[in-house]
Amino acid sequence: MANHWMKDRLKSVPLFRELSDYELDSLIAISHVRVYKPRTFVFMQGDPLERIYFIHSGTVKIYKTDLSGKEQIVSILQTGEMFPHAGFFLKGTYPAHAEVVEEATLIAIPIHDFEQVLMASPELCMKLFRVMGEKIVDLQNRLEAQVLHNTYEQIVLLLLRLTRTNAVKQGKWHRLTAHVTNRELANMIGTARETVSRTLSQLKRKGLIDVDEHGFYLIDQEGLEREIFF
Repeated sequence: MANHWMKDRLKSVPLFRELSDYELDSLIAISHVRVYKPRTFVFMQGDPLERIYFIHSGTVKIYKTDLSGKEQIVSILQTGEMFPHAGFFLKGTYPAHAEVVEEATLIAIPIHDFEQVLMASPELCMKLFRVMGEKIVDLQNRLEAQVLHNTYEQIVLLLLRLTRTNAVKQGKWHRLTAHVTNRELANMIGTARETVSRTLSQLKRKGLIDVDEHGFYLIDQEGLEREIFF
């Protein structure tokens, strides 16, 4: 029963969805399920890199801090995603903090054991490379946004990125599936909260964003694309 329960949870992760029962069994043998309450840390920046995590449910915020304590949010991760995306076949430390935002059930796998599974499963290894490639492209796009666009445009681009990573379609809107504050949005692009607040007010007046009764942002993706690209 325990193996069946774990297999169902592993299959909920896109990376593992098409694996054979034999390949899943090799993962079940090294996987552990852990439940984390909101505002607890899965790991902290600089801790020894020991495990990789897959989100079965919940929301996890990945962010870095500098020596002054300033926060830079890297991503907000939800069901089906993995973290961290660094450290395979290398010894080191976690490059960022992982803090639970909404109660999360995580599948934890020791890095060393996962590396052994990757070497024995070329299909899984190729899938992982594709995931890593997508993350590299995302980071390149973020860097380009900072270099080539003003703050208003960076905020619009950030909202568009969130519609791709953390939203579901709801009529003409894309509804964000995670609560994000203006401070958190500001920390994603390295600007001031007040600047984000002013920009969001402008976008709301233009009818390009809204907030539903539960406090989730509603985003007009097509409208924002016209705002930035035309």
